[in-house]
Amino acid sequence: MIFSSVTFLFYFLPAFLICYFAVPGTRAKNIVLLVFSLVFYGWGGLPNVVVLAVSIAFNYAMAQVIDARPEPTRLRMLGLAIAINIAGLVVFKYSGFLAENFNILLEPTGLALPVVHLPLPLGISFFTFHAISYLVDVYRRRVKANTRLDEIIVYIIMFPQLVAGPIVRYSTIANRIRDRRTTFGRVSAGLRIFVIGLSWKVLIADEVAPLANVAFDQVGTPVFAEAWLGVLAYALQIYFDFGGYSNMAIGLALAMGLKFPRNFRTPYGARSISDFWRRWHMSLSSWFRDYVYIPLGGNRNGHVHTAINLWTVFILCGLWHGASWNFIIWGAHHGAFLVLERTPFGRWLKRAPLVVAHAYTLFVVLTGWVWFRALDVHHAGAMFAGLFGLNGFGTPVAAMMTALQPLTIAMMVLGWPLAMFGLPIMKQGPLSQRVRYMLYGFSDSVVVLLLFLLCVMTVGAAAYSPFLYFRF
Repeated sequence: MIFSSVTFLFYFLPAFLICYFAVPGTRAKNIVLLVFSLVFYGWGGLPNVVVLAVSIAFNYAMAQVIDARPEPTRLRMLGLAIAINIAGLVVFKYSGFLAENFNILLEPTGLALPVVHLPLPLGISFFTFHAISYLVDVYRRRVKANTRLDEIIVYIIMFPQLVAGPIVRYSTIANRIRDRRTTFGRVSAGLRIFVIGLSWKVLIADEVAPLANVAFDQVGTPVFAEAWLGVLAYALQIYFDFGGYSNMAIGLALAMGLKFPRNFRTPYGARSISDFWRRWHMSLSSWFRDYVYIPLGGNRNGHVHTAINLWTVFILCGLWHGASWNFIIWGAHHGAFLVLERTPFGRWLKRAPLVVAHAYTLFVVLTGWVWFRALDVHHAGAMFAGLFGLNGFGTPVAAMMTALQPLTIAMMVLGWPLAMFGLPIMKQGPLSQRVRYMLYGFSDSVVVLLLFLLCVMTVGAAAYSPFLYFRF
């Protein structure tokens, strides 16, 4: 079940909201949220629920152990708990990839490991990172281990953020899980944010997706125009797809009286790769900063050590997105430019004209998306050849010309300014309190209603289109 489906919009969500607001008290609302989250997650298959249940039970128990033990036992228990969480992620997500690569090394010996690609539990990367952050925060004494199992289950399993984030720290939401209130203003603002996110996904991301699919999925070699249209379209698709999901999750949480962290802030308007990662998937980048980069030493031990830490973090970030050399190279690609920006080049970039800094950042990000989206390393090479004109400057294939519909072109033209600069936020006037949580100034209820109607008509007529980050 996805947020932009008829099942969710017309059956699941209305039923949830009616039940949620019909019951009194936070404890009862948590039960409603828990039950509906189990239904939402179980929609993808009961094996998913079993894996999630084991993860929740294990991390609930380990948090109690870590909180109660003295040093150095606490640290050993934390290390064990993190290792088991990572082991579960490796088994489901990386075992086949690791076996394939070990078999390349073992080929001269005539030996081979069995290659097994297990079905990937929905959202395993996200709920594993939620669990690890909870355990680490308990160890650091930022929060007490919660003895109420139902509240830990709600934290891990709440359906708005379960399968694709944003990554919510337990320390930032613990109080509202136990005691929260809803107001008409919050519900109104939350549902508006939800509609804005839905429109990002349905009206922009899904509309430009055919251009990216033609460029990246065709068998041949894309010519210059195809390659650039495909990369530009994919950059918009992944931003408005994932950003749209994040907005929907944030909006639903706000309507329920919760608060999720912002996940995007006009990322394509960044003027450096460091700035880009302060704007893109902000909950993930801050997670890696706080739980990997800083524990490794951060930038405290000289330039070489800092460079190694940055490369380590972004290669892990690439691996987190998928078991493929493409993702590893994508992470290394970003890590390399982050290291470069800590040299005199970074100081020059800060003084460079704004248009130069934007152009540099967009070029690095767009070429990085080639690694992220390409089917494999060989196909990424063909895309790069197209981008640099090595495949010629001929006419795009018929499928690309067919995908260039007027509405698609309009969404490409609208999408880029929106992704780079956003819309002005309304800060003054009598409506300021009502719209303070809204993104990019959509304060007019009529506009939001029209967006929702357009989304409904599009969803009703369109084919199934899952969110891109569901696969991670």
